[in-house]
Amino acid sequence: MPIPFIDLKAQYQTIQSEIDAAIREVIESTAFIGGRHAQAFEASFARYCGVSRAVGASSGTTALHLAFAALGIGPGDEVITVPNTFIATAEMISITGARPVFVDVEDATFNLDPAKLRAAITPRTKAIVPVHLYGQIADMDPILKIAREIPVVEDAAQAHGAEYRGRRAGQMGKAATYSFYPGKILGAYGDAGVVVTHDDALAKKMEMLANHGRTGKYEHETPAFNYRLDGMQAAILSVKLRHLDEWLERRRARAQVYTRLLEDAVVTPKEMPYARHVYTYYVIRTRHRNRVQAALKERGIDAIIHYPIPLHLQPAYKCLGHKKGDFPVAERQAEEILSLPLYAELEEGQIKEIVEVILSAV
Repeated sequence: MPIPFIDLKAQYQTIQSEIDAAIREVIESTAFIGGRHAQAFEASFARYCGVSRAVGASSGTTALHLAFAALGIGPGDEVITVPNTFIATAEMISITGARPVFVDVEDATFNLDPAKLRAAITPRTKAIVPVHLYGQIADMDPILKIAREIPVVEDAAQAHGAEYRGRRAGQMGKAATYSFYPGKILGAYGDAGVVVTHDDALAKKMEMLANHGRTGKYEHETPAFNYRLDGMQAAILSVKLRHLDEWLERRRARAQVYTRLLEDAVVTPKEMPYARHVYTYYVIRTRHRNRVQAALKERGIDAIIHYPIPLHLQPAYKCLGHKKGDFPVAERQAEEILSLPLYAELEEGQIKEIVEVILSAV
């Protein structure tokens, strides 16, 4: 029987009555844009992250743009990030007029390598954006020490509930951005995102920018954006947030099964001593990646590459003048990585079937 990469229908069936009631409540209230449902979710998610403020956004991408815009990043500035993430991170740096500056990643974690960070900082550096890739938070203590007064914006689009020395994303940097794209661990039924922060002034500025620069009814301080979180997605996310910790534990348990069965055949994810990995993606590495993926596909099993082409080699960033070999760790990883199906509803028998195919192909 086919095994999908993610099974949102199976998840919905476990919380159907709660979801249906939440959707019905939004329809009856007609609070479709912002309103009490959005405010309630923002407050709940801020508490969950251990921060004072959360500002809803229309997507994880616009959440990044909100954070950068509120920090005043613009033309002539540089923002440091990694080359092995989804393009949205660098894309929103570019949208501000700033220049993305890439730093290679650690081989073990896929995250920004603090040892290579200092050399990338210049007088034009206006922010550092570590990406907590695949569900494990980057090594934040040395990153923050090197950053000093430079704002650190954590890209936590893949790190819902992940922890670093007992702290969740947003507690360490100036702000953290989250995506609630449907395929995320905490996913909406459409696009949605949020920025979390301890900085009340920054939060107020982001709220203003997300709503057309509005300071009062039909009063606008600056030309801005329509990045508001809608009430329907907020209500759905509020339901799912109540189940998040349970889902995380089930994901971690399933990841451990994968690791136990695969660690002698492929490179399996490494949970660092400082981290609580949530396995947004369970990413293996093998020199036989293409063969493994083809064998899985033949058996009806979805496996995805996150991401096959590093950003510095994308046509969109040809303008930066990079070449193959500039970021060797990220490049080598891109040739070997493969994300396997992993979700709370995945059965152990399905994991064993997936493993059987992998072992026969490596």
